[in-house]
Amino acid sequence: MKHLTVEQRYEISTYLKCGKTKTFIAKELNFSKSTICREIKRNSTKTGKYNPVFAQQLSNERKERFNRKRKFTKEIELFIVEKINKEQWSPKQIVGYCKKNSGPMVSHERIYQYVRDDKNNGGSLYLHMRHKLKHRKRPVGKFIPIKNRVSIDERPDVINKKERFGDWEIDTIIGANNKDAIVTITERTTNFFLMEKLKAGKNASALAKVVIRMLLPYKAYVHSITADNGTEFAYHEKIAKALDTKIYFTHPYSSWEKGLIEYTNKLIRQYIPKKANFNNYSALYIKKIQHKINKRPREKLDFDNPVTIFYKLVA
Repeated sequence: MKHLTVEQRYEISTYLKCGKTKTFIAKELNFSKSTICREIKRNSTKTGKYNPVFAQQLSNERKERFNRKRKFTKEIELFIVEKINKEQWSPKQIVGYCKKNSGPMVSHERIYQYVRDDKNNGGSLYLHMRHKLKHRKRPVGKFIPIKNRVSIDERPDVINKKERFGDWEIDTIIGANNKDAIVTITERTTNFFLMEKLKAGKNASALAKVVIRMLLPYKAYVHSITADNGTEFAYHEKIAKALDTKIYFTHPYSSWEKGLIEYTNKLIRQYIPKKANFNNYSALYIKKIQHKINKRPREKLDFDNPVTIFYKLVA
């Protein structure tokens, strides 16, 4: 595993002072964006400032601490079993508690390994965990790249910093049996969003026609759209041409790179639960959900609502 050097930490500090984005810094230093984000988060001061000397010192202390041999002793095993069985603590809570109280403990990953081994041997320890190990599952299937996709790495800073009205994010909500679908589209600066049930499900050609129809009234205010790598967006070039816009794609399995639409979908789930049969929801009901959420006051908008701000900017 490649680690950051003190010289690279000075470069990070300089780039941050110049107002460069984490995506830019990651590209310049040849690291993943997640590595840069984690570095800044873990090694900043309590006031949130990134100092390369302080960051290097923290990194060295962390290496020294984790280089010490940590044995999975019987004492540690009994403590883990007690906290999971009786208190339903998570592995991270166990590790955090021991770290705060200077007690011996293995890593949270080692605890997960222990719980998985216990489950495979017929044990019931996993039943006392909140997710019952379900969160350990990984994406199944092969990633299929979309033809002529443009990576989010090429997205300009004016979009990344949310400095311009008219940059959108798009996603789909999937219904029961992975058949039905709803397309959701949100504007990044106002939180205004649109949603519509897709009669043909995740069919890429049909989705493209619906998206074009939904955004055509606002064509002058559609400067970009950011999507994930779902095959339903395979006709992205058709959408881009019809709306005279640019479409960017997140990295595979990186839904956080279009965090606003993910958050919006969670708001929708209050009205349409996961695995719900979309046949039970009419087009009128779906529009009512859209209007209701768009009229909610948002702290981000100084407690104004998305629909008011959006149409002021359009007008």
